[in-house]
Order: sequence, then structure tokens, then C-alpha cells
Amino acid sequence: MIEILAALSASAAAGLRIGLPLLLIGLIKTNLWADVPILSKFSPQVVVGVLVSWSLFELFASKKLLGQRILQIVQLVFSPVAGAIVGMAVAQLAEVEALLVGLIGIVGGLLALVLQLVQVGWFFRLRGLPMWAILLQDALCGILVLLAFDAPKQGGLIALLLLWLAIRSSSTWYVSYHGDRRQRRRKALERWTDNETLG
Repeated sequence: MIEILAALSASAAAGLRIGLPLLLIGLIKTNLWADVPILSKFSPQVVVGVLVSWSLFELFASKKLLGQRILQIVQLVFSPVAGAIVGMAVAQLAEVEALLVGLIGIVGGLLALVLQLVQVGWFFRLRGLPMWAILLQDALCGILVLLAFDAPKQGGLIALLLLWLAIRSSSTWYVSYHGDRRQRRRKALERWTDNETLG
């Protein structure tokens, strides 16, 4: 159970940022990604260069509206992959059974995707994420990766809390959207009635 919570913590971090969780796992807890699925097939120098570059881009580009738009597209596509990779890496480091590692990877990828979808929703709803939210994402991403190894129970609970907040957000949008539709229909009906009366 603790191993699953640790994997969820790492996967939730990948739902916030892509490069930073992969970079931290490789540099701190593994032998330069030798035990990390997919990334172990590439040269460590190449992986370091790509992840450092992308992590810096995430940190700086997220502070601008155009950068946020670019990041939303890239992260929406690659966050499930990153979530699956970090989840499987943490599970392998915890020596989880091979059958469960694949399942954890699927769950971790879905968790990362859900969190990223919610961020995209907030981005379009607010026409850009505020600076405090961006800084909170950066901090949470690093904290979740560290907690995955040092305090997996707390990290897993934070990941589940983020999932709960994501579900609440989507349900709020659903109610708001249908309320707006009903209001638009009512106004359209009132205008049509007024026109018929005047005619």
C-alpha cells in the first residue's frame, strides 16, 4: 500500500510538470535513469540535457501567458507518459511485483492526465493561470517527488487530495455550464416572446 501511495505521489508531480519529476528521480534516487523505464534506453548525457532544458523552460515559460499556452499543449500530450514512467520507476525502486508495476504505470498515467486536464480547464476559464498558482505548481511538483521517497504516505494523500479537487472542479464546471445554457435559453425565449408580442 505504501508503494502505491509513493507511486501516486510521483505521478501527481508529473501531472503538474513533466521535466522536473523525471530529472529529480534520475539525479537523486536512481543511477542516472538506469532503472527508469524508457529513459534507460537513452544515453544519460542526452537525458540530462533534454530534461534540464525542458525543466528550465517549464519554470520560466510558465510565468508568461504565451509560455503557458505552449506548455498546456505539450503537457497535455506527454503528462500521461511522464506519469506512467515516474510511477513505474518508483514502484520498481520499491521492488513491487512486475505485474503490479505495469498497473501502477497505467494508474499513474491516468492520474497525471486528469490533473493536467483540470489545469487546462482552469487556464481557459481564467484566461491564464495567476502567478500564485504557477508558483504553487512548481513547489508542489518538487515536494511530491521528494515525498514519494521520504514520506510516501503523506505524498500519496496529497496526490489523492489533488485528485479530489480535480473532480470537484470538473463537477463545478458542469453545473456552471448547464446553468449558463439554461439562462441563455431563457433569455432567448424571453426575447422571442417580446418580439411576438410587439409583432
